[in-house]
Amino acid sequence: MVKQLCFALLILSTKISSAQSPAYAVKPETEYLKDPIGLDNAHPRFTWQTNDRRQGARQTAYRIVVDTDSLRLNKTGGQLWNTGWIKSDRSLVVYGGQELKPFSKYYWKVDVADQNGKQSVKTRISSFETGMMQGGNWKGTWISDNENKQLKPAPYFRKVIETRKKIKSARAYIAAAGLYELSINGAKIGNHRMDPMYTRFDRRTLYVTYDVTQSLVTGKNAIGVLLGNGWYNHQSTAVWDFDKAPWRNRPAFCLDIRITYEDGSVETVTSGKDWKTALSPIIFNSIYTAEHYDARLEKAGWNTVNFDDAAWKDVINRSAPSANIVAQALHPIRNVEEIAVKSLKKFNDTTYIFDLGRNISGVSKITVKGPAGTVLRLKHTERLYPDGRADLSNIDVHYRPTDNQDPFQVDILTLSGKGEETFMPHFNYKGFQYVEVTSSVPVELSKKSLVGYFMHSDVPVAGSVSSSEPLINQIWSATNNSYLSNLFGYPTDCPQREKNGWTGDAQIAIETGLYNFDGITVYEKWLADHRDEQQPNGVLPSIIPTDGWGYEWGNGPDWTSTIAIIPWNIYLFYGDQKLLADCYQNIRKYVNHIDESYPTGLTSWGLGDWVPVKSKAPVELTSTCYYYADAVILAKTAKILGKTADYEKYTLLAAKIKNAFNAKYLNKETGIYGAGVQTELSVPLYWNIVPEEYKAKVAQNLAKRVEADGFHLDVGLLGTKAILNALSENGYADIAYRVAAQKTYPSWGWWMENGATTLYENWPIDAKSDISMNHIMFGEIGAWLYKGIAGIRPDPANPGFKNVILEPHFVKGLDHFEAKHNGPYGNVVSSWTRKGQGISYQVEIPANATATVILPAQQEMKVYLDGKLIPGGTKHLDAGAYNFEWK
Repeated sequence: MVKQLCFALLILSTKISSAQSPAYAVKPETEYLKDPIGLDNAHPRFTWQTNDRRQGARQTAYRIVVDTDSLRLNKTGGQLWNTGWIKSDRSLVVYGGQELKPFSKYYWKVDVADQNGKQSVKTRISSFETGMMQGGNWKGTWISDNENKQLKPAPYFRKVIETRKKIKSARAYIAAAGLYELSINGAKIGNHRMDPMYTRFDRRTLYVTYDVTQSLVTGKNAIGVLLGNGWYNHQSTAVWDFDKAPWRNRPAFCLDIRITYEDGSVETVTSGKDWKTALSPIIFNSIYTAEHYDARLEKAGWNTVNFDDAAWKDVINRSAPSANIVAQALHPIRNVEEIAVKSLKKFNDTTYIFDLGRNISGVSKITVKGPAGTVLRLKHTERLYPDGRADLSNIDVHYRPTDNQDPFQVDILTLSGKGEETFMPHFNYKGFQYVEVTSSVPVELSKKSLVGYFMHSDVPVAGSVSSSEPLINQIWSATNNSYLSNLFGYPTDCPQREKNGWTGDAQIAIETGLYNFDGITVYEKWLADHRDEQQPNGVLPSIIPTDGWGYEWGNGPDWTSTIAIIPWNIYLFYGDQKLLADCYQNIRKYVNHIDESYPTGLTSWGLGDWVPVKSKAPVELTSTCYYYADAVILAKTAKILGKTADYEKYTLLAAKIKNAFNAKYLNKETGIYGAGVQTELSVPLYWNIVPEEYKAKVAQNLAKRVEADGFHLDVGLLGTKAILNALSENGYADIAYRVAAQKTYPSWGWWMENGATTLYENWPIDAKSDISMNHIMFGEIGAWLYKGIAGIRPDPANPGFKNVILEPHFVKGLDHFEAKHNGPYGNVVSSWTRKGQGISYQVEIPANATATVILPAQQEMKVYLDGKLIPGGTKHLDAGAYNFEWK
């Protein structure tokens, strides 16, 4: 009893101490990265959250200090920048101090004052480091081994350097046309995969910075570089003509290793004519198909000091692929998760099928022992034939091979015969669940002989969903698996058949991505790709980046509205205007082009409701809705950026589009658009083009239409973005949930019931075409779970979840639902549970944020907040944890 009492007093004293302790800043980031190195931005953004769980917690002031000496920050304040105490609740601030210099490390910290004016005393010191800052600071030469873009083996490069003084720090800066792996003294540098990220190589090339201080030794050091083709030298042939890209050439690279010694002197080791080169055992590599490796050609120790490179050739100088070499400042691609084999089936001594138990993007790694010259073929597939063998027929349909030397998604490994050997591709990834291994001679394999690696841009998790319905949890997980499988420095459609940056798929999935993951760095990079690809007249291609394919097919407002929709969503989720400002003229050119081409306000430019169940809405209907959305976003952006004339101009244009659209498609007597199918009713509702006085009638018709369709989907790509939202936002959340939780065809649940671990490209699982089994294009449901059930939405008037809109829907069929989203201010929690005939609803609002809670009316029930009876309706809350109950 005494122990229990002491423990209770300890808990109480801890709570009191916590309640009295001042707020302090946590999660400090520079350019949305933790302690990044190699930044080019002369005015980086600082962000942070406030750690304070008290109700009403808010920041009333902040002070940022920046210095090159971390010790000075706490003693004298920052010499480069000291904002002094600024009365503000902002937690996103752009650097405004002395000019930043290249190759420099800066330390910074932010102190905050709470709602009582009490200043923080506990703050983590953060850092960031500049890179080249400008192209003229490069010292290295672009080098390659030859100019033959048809040559298949990947090249090695090496150089031995000698350092004679004690090293204080060292940074490697490497840019490549193609892909690379950098090594020092026999060890690969870093854990990134597939660097640098894919861009339009002849317009923008990325470089990456590594801290190599611990990799170098005093004395001799061997620097090694292995180059792969990537998208730069696309040797495989497919319908998108990447083999004909205007930039194509043999891969090349430029490297500077900047070494700072303890005595303050600096030495830069560079790529140049004094390097040596030879062909590697990677005898073929294609980012699109696979990798072939002949272990008999291995050059043991090729990247170590004592290797004899007398037989190696001299390198050649090359021109840079573009004049725009800029820092890669985003979350890298990694082997994020190792996946053990779930089952193994042995057909005979030379044929095995490994099943990972789930569909992933990434690579397999095999460990095997066999005679020299043994050839293993590792075929990666999403499904099996009835006889249990690997089936590629659903994903190789757009491949156009010129011979049989480059089989699709088939790694080819030739063994050296030197004991146990391990192979994992360097410059390729695939989409697969199964790996069929066939061998030229018998080999012995077990379940442990192979593992899979789920590979993608390693963006931090930002959200979670859990519910009382296992199917909903399964759909949410599968959606995230597909989203991540299609994030490789740019959003793709599928990780196997195409790997293309289809704009339509990405605009559909943007909210799903942002609710679940902290993806701003990837999207800022991809919108720079948009700016690189936009034609002078404003037109964008349907896939970005592109070699030139997609300007004539697949683009239009329903797809390439990414130029407006994605910056707008970044603004809503992060409260950051930068991407909107960066893309403003591009959005404007795009909208102007449509206005000039379609002066009536109606546009038929686009693909329409791609891969529908059965009913197809007119392209003009759906494309005009997207055109309207673009004009509205442009007008809002103009207002945000203080462009008054443009705000007025594009507000009038949006009204013109809206009036023309409703004049043609809305039957005002019946409240039906077009023929009244699901997409025709839901898309105008979702994009808010329906006149206010007709919304209730249109929504009622949509609900009736869905009921007539047996509470099943009858939409394609564009309709799937709209259908659930249009229902739940207009009083029909229960119907939306019935559709979302369906287990029979056509539905997301139908896929899950048939074993899906990712989302598919087509509603029928036995479709004859368009049947990739890892597509993100139907992924809006992942965002709708946050919006339509938990009710978490950003407030456009106070974006970045500065004010959170909370409008939960206690839908029939669920006993519990919880969603969490870690936004710019911290964790937002919306969680409800049925308790007998009543409902308990828990809310958490992070410090320095507020919420507008729209309380759903529950028939014959009263609402209580933290035990006190309150009126229903809308409630405005400060930061803190709250408990609502309906009794």
